[in-house]
Order: sequence, then structure tokens, then C-alpha cells
Amino acid sequence: MKILLINPNTTERLTRLLGDAALSVKSAETVLDSVTAARGVPYISTRTEAIVGGLSVLEILAERHRDYDAAIVAAFGDPGLGAARELYDLPVVGLAEAGMLTACMLGANFAIVTFATALGPWYQECVDWHGLAGRCAAIRMLDGSFRSISDVQEEKADLLVELAMRAIDEDGADVIVLAGAPLAGLAPQVRDRLPVPVVDCAQAAMRQAEALAALRPVGARRGSFARPAAKDSTGLTEALAARIAHADET
Repeated sequence: MKILLINPNTTERLTRLLGDAALSVKSAETVLDSVTAARGVPYISTRTEAIVGGLSVLEILAERHRDYDAAIVAAFGDPGLGAARELYDLPVVGLAEAGMLTACMLGANFAIVTFATALGPWYQECVDWHGLAGRCAAIRMLDGSFRSISDVQEEKADLLVELAMRAIDEDGADVIVLAGAPLAGLAPQVRDRLPVPVVDCAQAAMRQAEALAALRPVGARRGSFARPAAKDSTGLTEALAARIAHADET
């Protein structure tokens, strides 16, 4: 089985964090490859940046989807996830979706805990898009700045644990979801400090991707995720333009 982890952010250090977290739980026989977006922003935190990152996801999949059994969109807001599912037949798992659905299997509700207030509105829309607003007890965000996006978990670990405790005590959260690519790998380090389960989204996405690949689902031929009708385009990468035009089927 081969899984492709796509980081829509342009920071290679985040790709390594995500990949290390995923590797820590993958099956021995699974091959995991990771790729970083070649253009965009160092870390996606707004709707606008998510659209840019989503295009990178589609471009990368256009080049590589035939070589893999499943793919992971490795940014918490799942940029480009819906589009990827309607364009490509392999299972595509979102980091946020995997983390939240895994949390739903561990408790009646969950709280999202993250490191920056700017992420809140986009994350709320992500929760709503996945139909999980009724299971989300709260979205808790740290105030203040941080030194480096690559080192935010080391810098903010204690504050994130305190924030998670507030979500448990004040919001009644049964499960904590640590949200954002820079927090990949943090959950196993802090789980013994919290009285409820803590989900690492990269780990959850890895196992969900393996499970879906093993089920070997067929691509949608009908319904809302059926592949759109062929259409010409201008200015897209050659592989993505061919996919949209149905010119890549030979």
C-alpha cells in the first residue's frame, strides 16, 4: 500500500513534522511519501490562503494520483479536499476531517485546541462543512504571537495543555483535537497530562487513509462527488488541465 501525504503549506519543516507523526503509527507494509507545495504561503491560516493551497493539492494529485492507493491533505482546514474527491478516484483524507471523526469515536463531543486566534473562523467553517458542528464543544485558540511556525509546539506546549483543560472543565469536551500542522506529533507528548483522550490529526489521517485504501472503494460515478464533465481551461499545469479535460484517460 502506498500513501501520499501532501502538505499544502510551503514549509518543509512542517512536512517533516507531519510525516514523522504519520510514520509513528503507519503499518509496517505501508509506504508513505510526503510532498510540500512548491508555491503558496509558509502556513495557511485564512480562507484566501486555503484556496491557494487547495490548488497546489489538485496540481500535485494530477501528477501523482495514479501511483498511490490513498492521499492525505495535510493541513487542518482540509484545503482542496472536496475538489480532490470529485477529480480523483483514490481515497483522499483531510487532516481536520480525520482528527474530528476519530474524536467522535472516542467521546460524545470534542474541542479543537490550536495556537492562533486567526485560525478560528476558518476552522469553524471547516467544522460546519464536515457536518460536525453538533459534536464540536468549542474551538479554543491561544492569544499572542509565536517565534517560529516550525517551533510553535515546543514554545506553546504548556499553554496548549492549559487551554485544553479549560475546554474540558468549561466546555465539557470529551476529547481534545490538537489542530494545525505545526502541532503534529504533540498529542503523544501531552496525553498523560490531560484527563481525556487527545487526538493527533496526522496520526489519525494516516490510519484513516490506510483503512480506506484497504477497503478499495470505487470512485463516484453519480452523486455530488462524481467527476465533473470535461472542460477546457487556461493557465493551469499541464497535468491538471488534462485531468479537467478528461484527456488523461489513456
